[in-house]
Amino acid sequence: MVVGAYNFAMTDTKQLWDGALADIELSLSKAHYSTWFRNTRIVRQDGGIIYLGVPTSFAKEWLFTKYHKFILRALRLVEPDIRSVEYLIVKSEEPPKPKPVNQTGVAPAGQMAMTELYINREDNLNPRYLFDSFIVGPFNELAHAATQAVAKRLGKVYNPLFIYGGTGLGKTHLIQALGNQVKAGSPGKKVYYLTSEQFVVDYVNSVRVNQVNQFKEKYRKYDVLIMDDIQFFSNKDKTQEELFHLFNHFYENSKQIIFSSDKPPKHITNLEDRLRSRFEGGMIVDIARPDYESRLAILQSKLKSAAFCPTPEVVAYLASIVQDSIRELEGSLNSIVCQSQLKNRNLSLLEVKSLVKNNLKPKKTVSVKNVAEIVANFYNISEKSLYDRTRKKEVVKPRQMIMYLLREDFNSSYPFIGQKLGGRDHTTVIHAYEKVKNDLKGDNLLTQELEQIRLLLYNE
Repeated sequence: MVVGAYNFAMTDTKQLWDGALADIELSLSKAHYSTWFRNTRIVRQDGGIIYLGVPTSFAKEWLFTKYHKFILRALRLVEPDIRSVEYLIVKSEEPPKPKPVNQTGVAPAGQMAMTELYINREDNLNPRYLFDSFIVGPFNELAHAATQAVAKRLGKVYNPLFIYGGTGLGKTHLIQALGNQVKAGSPGKKVYYLTSEQFVVDYVNSVRVNQVNQFKEKYRKYDVLIMDDIQFFSNKDKTQEELFHLFNHFYENSKQIIFSSDKPPKHITNLEDRLRSRFEGGMIVDIARPDYESRLAILQSKLKSAAFCPTPEVVAYLASIVQDSIRELEGSLNSIVCQSQLKNRNLSLLEVKSLVKNNLKPKKTVSVKNVAEIVANFYNISEKSLYDRTRKKEVVKPRQMIMYLLREDFNSSYPFIGQKLGGRDHTTVIHAYEKVKNDLKGDNLLTQELEQIRLLLYNE
């Protein structure tokens, strides 16, 4: 009888939490729900108190700080008599994932699986790059949705699919996840991933040994071709010609093509117009810089395999200070965990600040003239007009964008910005900054324009 009562109680708590989660999931983005609630469960119910099991101390702190009232409300919708929620750190019930191995075949103790080592030699895909391990947030959700759609209807929607974004934002993970999804769902389809640099080297070698026909046949046998870092084709005329013919073969035969680049096609210099036109004929989506909550979600995901879990204060600091690159964010976290292992204790916030400061790349130095030149070219106006006293709409918007960038990205003072842009009063600069900041909240086109300008600014 005791065992039966225990099982009944377990079923009740599972049903209770499933009911609460159904309400919670409707109110959160997919990224935040998956990150903070996927590995939670009710451990026990004692009267009106719910004891909620969470995987890490950081998750415990975050759920209590950000979602406590939200969780309590969802639980009370299912069972009105619940008085409070307590959070307990419990081990996940999921089976442990294999840890990466070094060249000796031994998995280093406590090492996080951040360095992806396993490559399938037949298709060049890394089997660890999966949609399940890809954190989705506002900064990349359109790109993620596009790859999902392509995986379901190869060659029929978004062909080609062109994804662009700055270095270290997850482009390679996403396009390889698409390839692995196709392999899993359509075993008969031949998928191949390579970088544009590999394509160039392959072509040059085929010319050198007089085997260009074999080169053509090698790539035309695939059903899905995934090519990374397309910007490398700049100035390589003969290779561009080969890619053009290969593209036509794939498109005419309804085979899927996926490209990635650090900039959109129209900003890749010395690219043939006919090839640029092919790139722009499909779906072009960008991956922007992750917002603060997405960076927190990424760190939380990586901490699941960490031997030492930094304090919530440290994780929050890391998410706030490393903004431009997911790769840099993960690298900084890896350094903190490794140092914690060496010292056999968690690092203090002061130690972390010192470590991050030494490891982060210094920000690129950009002059006001450089910013003005790039923005003027982007909006197709003369650079000189930016300094004039004109109030023409086609000039005012680019000028305000420059003011916003100088303040937001380079922390320039308002008087300095005004002085450099035609001797304007600092109140004019404040107004411009606040206007762009507010407009970005509801204007997706303006957001895309800003990210494209930043790509040109930081990837020259």
